[in-house]
Amino acid sequence: MNKKEISEIKKQFTPDNCAITRICCCYVDAEKNKKAETEDTFLSLPEEERFKYFEIFRKALSGTVGKHLLTMDFPLDAEMPGGGQYAFLKLRDSHLEDENLLEAFYDKIIEGYDYGENYLILLIHALYDIPGKSSDNLEMFDASDEVFDYMLCAICPVKLSKAGLSYDAEENCFRNRNRDWMVEMPDRAFLFPAFHDRGTDLHSLLYYSKNPEELHEGFVEALTGCTMPMTAKDQKETFNALVEETLGETCDYELVRNIHENLTQMLEERADDPEPLLLDKQQVRHLLEESGADEEKMESFDYHFDQAAGEKASLLVSNVANTRKFEVKTPVITIQVDPDCADLVETKIIDGRRVLVIGIDDNVLVNGISVSATEKQAEEE
Repeated sequence: MNKKEISEIKKQFTPDNCAITRICCCYVDAEKNKKAETEDTFLSLPEEERFKYFEIFRKALSGTVGKHLLTMDFPLDAEMPGGGQYAFLKLRDSHLEDENLLEAFYDKIIEGYDYGENYLILLIHALYDIPGKSSDNLEMFDASDEVFDYMLCAICPVKLSKAGLSYDAEENCFRNRNRDWMVEMPDRAFLFPAFHDRGTDLHSLLYYSKNPEELHEGFVEALTGCTMPMTAKDQKETFNALVEETLGETCDYELVRNIHENLTQMLEERADDPEPLLLDKQQVRHLLEESGADEEKMESFDYHFDQAAGEKASLLVSNVANTRKFEVKTPVITIQVDPDCADLVETKIIDGRRVLVIGIDDNVLVNGISVSATEKQAEEE
């Protein structure tokens, strides 16, 4: 799913657009015991509660696509009886009204989710009447083409509020505040089915992880049957290793700087595109060649790519490029440069040694102290 598709679903979690029909909850303690279960028609809940749930559901669809939000395709065996997609589909089609299916789903989560503290499993069912769109891309609410029938599952930590003092207005004094078990924002979430091209895609789902570097691969694969993609960190490390192994001793400062600038330019050119920018094997090859890679070194590129990432793998540009900083690091010195000013750092050979040269002006601070950048010492020498 892309940013626009996710945003369209998030807009349903407001009082005016609410399409939620039913909500089910299962409260689980640190020993994996079910402490409480509830089932309600969503609109029967008090207004204040509905607002709190809206906040949780919107958070379950937040973050960066490709990092916090991952679209995963079901393999064929997951769509057979006993598979992850089959279980998700049966539960969705029941509109969360089949207690046996609910209990089986809760049990599957509790069995695989290794958390160690209390948490709440939230499940909602919704029916979104998708508005049609005119030729000028304006929504026509009286021309619906399809109903998006979906469910959203959010797993939220439940923790004790902090101890402290609170003001008692009736007694006009401060007293010890009672500690309550508070539901926090989601740690994991699943949207099924996926919402692709403004329609239902039963062959995939959207997965949310609060921490993009802790995807809980085993838990997700056991629950859904889907194979997890590489994390953002793994993609970055894979790309770096690929560049180093392919280019070898020709991997110098200028070439890496060119790669950085080309990746940044790609992101700028596609800034308004809702689809995440991916690089497959041939596109990574083209990137290295455009950045000045040696032709002879590129002869082994296909081998190194297949070994590092896999023959059919794709890397998300936003995961492998760092647009916030340009960093030069040695064992004892780290230099961070504004990405737009990376050309101010050069490499030169001085007295037989390769050194980094940074052009400076009068605006130089050392430990917060302004220092002179004149050539006085050079003139004296």
